Amino acid sequence: MRVQLKGLHSATKKLADGRRVTYYYAWRGGPRIEGEPGTPEFMAAYNQAVAAKIKPPAGMLMELTRYFEEETSEFNDEIGERTKSDYRKHIAAIEKEFGDLPLAALDDKRTRGEFKKHRAKLAKSSKRQADYWWVVLARVLSVAKDHGKIDTNPCEKGGRLYKGSRRDIVWTFEDEELYVSRAPERLYLPLLMGAWLGQLEGDLLRVPKSAYDGKRIRLRQSKTGAYVEPPVVGPLKVALDAAVKQNPNSLLILNNSKGRPWTEGGFRSSFFKFRDKIGLKGRTFHDLRGTAVTRLAYAGCSNAEIAIFTGLSLADVQAILDKHYLSRDPAIAESAAAKLAKLAEERTKLQTGLQTGPDVLGKRTGKVQ
Repeated sequence: MRVQLKGLHSATKKLADGRRVTYYYAWRGGPRIEGEPGTPEFMAAYNQAVAAKIKPPAGMLMELTRYFEEETSEFNDEIGERTKSDYRKHIAAIEKEFGDLPLAALDDKRTRGEFKKHRAKLAKSSKRQADYWWVVLARVLSVAKDHGKIDTNPCEKGGRLYKGSRRDIVWTFEDEELYVSRAPERLYLPLLMGAWLGQLEGDLLRVPKSAYDGKRIRLRQSKTGAYVEPPVVGPLKVALDAAVKQNPNSLLILNNSKGRPWTEGGFRSSFFKFRDKIGLKGRTFHDLRGTAVTRLAYAGCSNAEIAIFTGLSLADVQAILDKHYLSRDPAIAESAAAKLAKLAEERTKLQTGLQTGPDVLGKRTGKVQ
């Protein structure tokens, strides 16, 4: 007879080798419980996790952070695992600093000042992390307000401290050629996929060979849940066809030097080391998505075509083109100048015709020749 454990949460995942396994957690978002359900070892681990769980004090801010992390769909269902991990780090920091803050204090205008004062303190080490801390706190309070837990969110419209922009960071074709010419396959194939498909790093690292039919790659985006089928063209198709033939036994398209699936941390570390080695420091894999959008726009694609190709929303496509990449690409400016010159040339011809054409001139002046 199996005992029903209160709060026990399970999740089934598909491994790189095709097997499906079920993982168990003491509660949704809680620590993972090792072993098989029903065994003494499993029960002991579960009881230990529950005993170690700190019950949030009623009427304090920690009550809201725990509610957000353990019971809301906004945390458990609407964001990816990597984002959850980042959120948990900041939630822990929020609880350490303000966990015992009375909820009644959220209605006091001075509380916003205290939150901003702490963000400024964090900004001395990293403005970006300080902003992320604020975003997480604001999200916790926003959800709590939406769920009727509190009346006021003092973190609304908090602004940002970090003013940096990556609008100048675009992978040029020369950057790509330098990287590909010197990188081993395990590193240059992911880069080509990023630049020519416009997909996120984590999604590309998980693409199975079965998703590629020789013409396009079918994948599900972890961030949006959308399925996309971008066609494979150019140097990516050449490299991808060769890789599939050379590694017939691998289940995934992208693998590390041991022929095993990459972990995101392992790939990122190898990517950064090689990037710095060849003098491309400052470029990131994430920049490849904006690079792909820019290239598609430069090739004459409409925003709708770019959105369908990449799986981005029309608003996201426009935001990338407006704020980050397209406005700073000199090739785009040159193309615009060429079109402007052509317009000026056509206008000049039209004006010349108006001045010398007898029929037109007669109509313009009212005189019949």
